[in-house]
Formats: sequence, C-alpha cells, structure tokens
Amino acid sequence: MRSLLFVPGDSEKKLERGFSSGADVVIVDLEDSVAPDNKGHARGVAADFIASKKLATRASIYVRVNDLSTGMTDDDLRAIVPIAPDGIMLPKSNSGADVQHLSTKLRVHEAENGLPDGAIRIIPIITETAAGTLATASYAGASARVAGLTWGAEDLSAAIGARATRDGEGRYTDVFRLARALTVLAASAAEVAAIDTVFVNFRDHEGLRTECLEAERDGFTAKMAIHPDQVAIINEAFTPAKEAVEHAQAVVAAFREAGNPGVVGIGGQMYDRPHLRRAERLLARAEVASGT
Repeated sequence: MRSLLFVPGDSEKKLERGFSSGADVVIVDLEDSVAPDNKGHARGVAADFIASKKLATRASIYVRVNDLSTGMTDDDLRAIVPIAPDGIMLPKSNSGADVQHLSTKLRVHEAENGLPDGAIRIIPIITETAAGTLATASYAGASARVAGLTWGAEDLSAAIGARATRDGEGRYTDVFRLARALTVLAASAAEVAAIDTVFVNFRDHEGLRTECLEAERDGFTAKMAIHPDQVAIINEAFTPAKEAVEHAQAVVAAFREAGNPGVVGIGGQMYDRPHLRRAERLLARAEVASGT
C-alpha cells in the first residue's frame, strides 16, 4: 500500500468519490469526521456502502472505529465486521496492549459472523496521546493482525497543549518530529509498514509532494490522505522509480551470483547485507505497486 484515503462514513457522495480515487486503501471513517449525534447513522451508511463496493473495488477497505476509551468501539464492530472489511484503523492507541484488546474483540465478532480468526487486520495510530508516543516500541510482537503503524500530529497537539504542530517555515516542531521518528522505528521493529500522517493543506500540492519525498527517503512506505486530489501525488512518490528498481535488481543479482556472501562489489563500490535487505524491500514495494 502507498496511499490511504480517509472518507467520512456518513456521506455516500464522498464515499463514492473516495472509492474512485485510485487510493490503495480507503479508510471509511466513523471517528473524527462524524458528528457524535450521527454515529449510528454513519455505521449504517458505511456498512451498506462497503457491502455494495467490496467486490467491485481494487482498494483495500479499512474502517476507522472510535477509540477504545469512548465505549463506542463495540457498536462500530457490531455494524462493520459482518461485511468483512480488510482491516480496522484504531485511533488513539496507547500501546500494543490496546491492539491486543481490539484483536480479542475482533476474534469474538469474527467467530459470530463465520469469518476466519485473524481475517481482519489492524493499523493503529500510535502517537495521538502522550502515553502512546512513549510506548511505540510495544507494538513489536503485539499481534499478527498488525499491518502497519501510523502516527498523528493534530490529536497529539491537543493532548499536550501545543499551539501548533509546525514552525513558521512549515516544519514540524521537535515533539512532532520525535513522534514521526518513533513511528518509523516502531514499524521497523514490528516488521510492518511505516505509514506517514496526513498533510492537512490539501490544496498545497507541492508541499504534499515535498513531504512525501522526504517521508519515503526516511523509511515510510505509504502516506494517509484527507482528499482524493492527494492520492495521485502520494502514489507517485511512494512508487519506486525505474532507476531505483534496476539498481536494486542488480544488487540482488550480484549477491545471488556470488553465492550469497557477506559483501559484493558492484561498479567499484562495496555492498553488504544491509544493502541487500534494502534492495529486497524496495523490490517488494515495486511488485505491490505494479499489482503483480
């Protein structure tokens, strides 16, 4: 996955546009984009719409439920699990224990609906609280359901009382750079996808492109979006370039042809095992992006 697009769960019009956006993952949102008084209606709209689109879309379908502290998570799952989404996005996750808690709930709902145990994956948002940000290492080994880890700046700013997430030049301030870095490290430790947070100014395409390229450079393999117009930019930025793929293929071939040693030489430069692992990961991303 490269692009994950949030779509309000209570708007059929926005859902229709979201599913035609070209996003790799459509996140049907029952949380922040739905008013408290409209949660029940949103569950019904979302479930009916997902059921109608499930077999007709190439996108994976995730649903962002309300967080575990709200008391609404079970109502969300009761409405959503019967139509078997690909995954659940868990907001305001405070640790790997929250993922395990959600996984237990999913196991019950899967069993009640005749679904295989573990069929529904989980992507937690791991930095929306101070406690969550300080517990990012706890996701390694927490659950086989975890498909990726992502982070959020806006909820964290509210939680800690920060007046802004970025400085006057548009760069994240120290607290949010730390949250971002911890997410990459946590995803690597858990051996799952590192997913960058949203870029909220959806009209600033150049700003989005720059942030995507920096995220890909730093180890993120995907980014969330809040508007369909952001999807194409994200997909392009997180699709490995032809030159990068050819170089990675050369690295893998050199190790294979040399009998899989610790070090090989290519074009006068030395490449060791970390270079091989990086090349293999890039080729895996390229394969997924190409749909093969």
